[in-house]
Amino acid sequence: MGNFDLAFEKVLQHEGGYVNDPNDPGGETYKGVSRKMWSSWSGWTNVDLARRMPAFPANLENDGDLQQKIQDFYRINFWDKMNGNNIENQVVANSIFDFAVNAGVQTTVNLVQMIIGVNPDGVIGNESLQKLNAFDVDYFLAAFIAAKIARYINIVKKRPASQKYFYGWVCRALGEN
Repeated sequence: MGNFDLAFEKVLQHEGGYVNDPNDPGGETYKGVSRKMWSSWSGWTNVDLARRMPAFPANLENDGDLQQKIQDFYRINFWDKMNGNNIENQVVANSIFDFAVNAGVQTTVNLVQMIIGVNPDGVIGNESLQKLNAFDVDYFLAAFIAAKIARYINIVKKRPASQKYFYGWVCRALGEN
């Protein structure tokens, strides 16, 4: 069964740190949590307080409360919604979780459901879990990588300024960074 802690550790390899890139539509982010998308997240209070202290943003890493809020945020908003504990293969669970964090749960689950032959409804329920857990792992992972890259291509076509992120996205989809 899927293990959240293992998947979370991998996601943090991609989502670590504080960033405030003016070219990123997500704007200010901490460990992948975008202030624009998640403005009511309680961790922003911690970030705003830390901003007034010396050594910002490095001081964020020493805030145990903030680190717990990050972990809870990802478990509640992504892992639990994708039914991660019930995905039998950890590599599959990691891949789905990582893309859900990057692209959103509904987008991710719809791609998963299209690959496994379930009517896309954006929810990993019993039927989706049964099909996913019975699906050939290597075929699923290859098809899912291709679907993720196709999505990134469409993003760049619609928003050429995002081209600077494309290589990183593709490496992330391939599991290379």
